[in-house]
Amino acid sequence: MARWFISLLAALTLAGCGGGGSSSSAPIVSPTPIPIPTPAPTPAVANTAPLTIDAGPAALQAGSNGFSAFNSPFVTVTLCPPGSTSNCQTIDHIILDTGSVGLRIITPVLNASVLAALPAETDGANNSVGECYQYVNSYAFGSVRTADFSIAGEKVASMPFQAIGDTGKFAAVPSSCSAGGGSDIATVQDFGANGIIGVGTTTTDCGAFCTVAGGSSAAIYYDCPSAGCGAIIGRAANEAAPFQQLPNPVAAFPADNNGVILTLPSVPQAGVAAVAGTVTFGIGTQSDNALAAPNVLPVTTSSSRLGPGVLTATYKGRNLTQSFLDSGSNNYFFIDTSLPPCTDPDLIAFYCPGAPLLLSPVLTATNGATASGAFTLFSPLDVLPSATAAPGLGINPTLVTPPLPFANSFDFGLPFFFGRTVYTSIEGRPAGGVQGPYLAF
Repeated sequence: MARWFISLLAALTLAGCGGGGSSSSAPIVSPTPIPIPTPAPTPAVANTAPLTIDAGPAALQAGSNGFSAFNSPFVTVTLCPPGSTSNCQTIDHIILDTGSVGLRIITPVLNASVLAALPAETDGANNSVGECYQYVNSYAFGSVRTADFSIAGEKVASMPFQAIGDTGKFAAVPSSCSAGGGSDIATVQDFGANGIIGVGTTTTDCGAFCTVAGGSSAAIYYDCPSAGCGAIIGRAANEAAPFQQLPNPVAAFPADNNGVILTLPSVPQAGVAAVAGTVTFGIGTQSDNALAAPNVLPVTTSSSRLGPGVLTATYKGRNLTQSFLDSGSNNYFFIDTSLPPCTDPDLIAFYCPGAPLLLSPVLTATNGATASGAFTLFSPLDVLPSATAAPGLGINPTLVTPPLPFANSFDFGLPFFFGRTVYTSIEGRPAGGVQGPYLAF
């Protein structure tokens, strides 16, 4: 069985990052080496970074449980202790996720000298602050630390980020974090990457929900004295320093801070071993990031009862009002009992059409504008064993273990981005002459 199928384990952790993620009980197979060609270098400009899809970091593929990443878009970021220009670390294979907000790094990925110098964020009682971030059926817990952050020439000073799987007082996960069930994300193999950078439609990862003691949403902040983390505390939703909640790093940039643009080439049905694209920061702020999309679709704000960043997908007569475009999901996730499921136990959650099948969901924005979300559904049985990227694969959320709560959602994952330029604008900020938040392609 091809190694990329095993990436379902980690990729589902990130499915539907706007409201969570999951894990799977996919079986583990012994890894075999896959030759991965190096993508052609992308010329760098001040606000553009390479976006790469490949087999993932070395730690992901190590050992008998190792596997290759699949349909995961990676960028490279740099962290330095605040004020330092010498004790810095450049970290590759960070998933770029338009469906969540905030920077999260697996703690063991950090160099010992950098980790030791990264200050813990503290609360009003001068205790360290911890955070739980809940995905659909998994969770990540760790300390909140501050670092000078940079990517593609864009910088944020003293920016909070989550160090997932930190030790000491953060080793014990609070019961209110784990109570939702699912798996504990603590390692590179749990996560499928060295970390994740959420660049979704909101300015912070929790907003008004976490500004009062006891408040929480997908993010929960904790008071962490020496005895461990327990009480849920309030944190201000500052969009710029001094930060308390994890900010959307793009929203915290001094410039180019109103959204991101992902550009990826088309990918053939059988898949490829690597893909090279770009992420451009800012929309309508420089000559290289003008809004040039025929479909501009306003989405919900953080005050919506449906959650932020969602729109309606009409699919086979059903209006799925919590649908989203999400680069952090590695496939299309939607429920359609008329489609044949795969019978191979390793692929049990995938749809396996006997021939390529055109599906035609229609996207409707909050202002009533519509756009086609049509795509061709392919079978995973036709994907090459060496592929780390392939288009048109679909997953039935009800067949994932445990099932994903996607009854009212259609998740347009990374395959939707292939062959497109997709814009994600940030709430409350004008972007290319249109007020955010919106999605455009």
